[in-house]
Amino acid sequence: MDLQQRINAFVKLGEFLSQFKQDGIVKNDSIEANDLFFDGFKHQMKLAKEYNGWFTQKNILFSIESWSNALTNNNINKWTKKHNFNIKKSKTIAIIMAGNIPLVGFHDFLSVLISGHNVLVKQSSNDKHLLPFLAKYLEIVEPEFKGKIKFTEEKLENFDEVIATGSDNTARYFEYYFKDKPSIIRKNRNSVAVLTGNETLDELDALSNDIFRYYGLGCRNVSKLFVPNGYNFDGFFNAIYKWHPIINEAKYANNYDYNKAVYLMSEFDMLENGFMMIKEDESYASPIATLFYEHYNNTEDLQEKLQVEADKIQCIVAKGFANNEIEFGQTQNPQLWDYADNVDTVDFLLKT
Repeated sequence: MDLQQRINAFVKLGEFLSQFKQDGIVKNDSIEANDLFFDGFKHQMKLAKEYNGWFTQKNILFSIESWSNALTNNNINKWTKKHNFNIKKSKTIAIIMAGNIPLVGFHDFLSVLISGHNVLVKQSSNDKHLLPFLAKYLEIVEPEFKGKIKFTEEKLENFDEVIATGSDNTARYFEYYFKDKPSIIRKNRNSVAVLTGNETLDELDALSNDIFRYYGLGCRNVSKLFVPNGYNFDGFFNAIYKWHPIINEAKYANNYDYNKAVYLMSEFDMLENGFMMIKEDESYASPIATLFYEHYNNTEDLQEKLQVEADKIQCIVAKGFANNEIEFGQTQNPQLWDYADNVDTVDFLLKT
């Protein structure tokens, strides 16, 4: 199977996923193998939602729509043309996936297969329904994928390299356990936003999506703000108010109530608006329903601080602050060439 065959298969997968949008699920009879998979995928979405309370219909469809938009012929060709895919021998790449947001491990899965390797997937129990079904779709539209994709719940065995995503604690275990294998080991990271006080209402509105999408559970979600001394949060609170219905969702509300009680009992200073708390804190990882903030004196010092602590940061949302900044509202819309931890997964797969 050559590269073009692999690209074609993922383009077909993108077309299949294009039927599942946030504004409605509409069957397109022209999609290849649709009669076999359309209703089945709706059922897998239902199972994913029932199994994991954080996987709402809205969040599942947002993830699916994002991948549909990414898996176009133009996008995949733009991504792959930077590399030489003439590998000498296919290897088996083990992937240990996180389960914090729907299809969070799909980019690693895509990268391994597009590189011409075999994939051995160990999923999180929190996100185990969607990807195996999509893998079956790939095997139907491109039969040469059969035998190249395997899922396991057992101990990982018979693999050459590994990509593992987890917490700082699990990363230490991964680093020890896989010390003899070429690997990419990902740890905890969080995203931040740098505000100046001159942001427009539209920019702050867009930032609210970076904060609340997936309930803030993703590493690309903004969990902390850096604001200038004397920053007035009134405009920010007004801009994020569109997300206030989130407090009606039980799992989020339970976290809000619990964390608010902890802060009040501990007599921490905080601001809150009925569905979000803002607390001054030097940490990057804020609890659900909480956003940390920290003041800065000047942008030069802040740039230096964020460079020093780069290994804790996934995305920097800002305007005119840093070369690697992301526009307001775009953290959950990465391109295929936007790699986690800024480590080029395809380059790793093709070099080792």
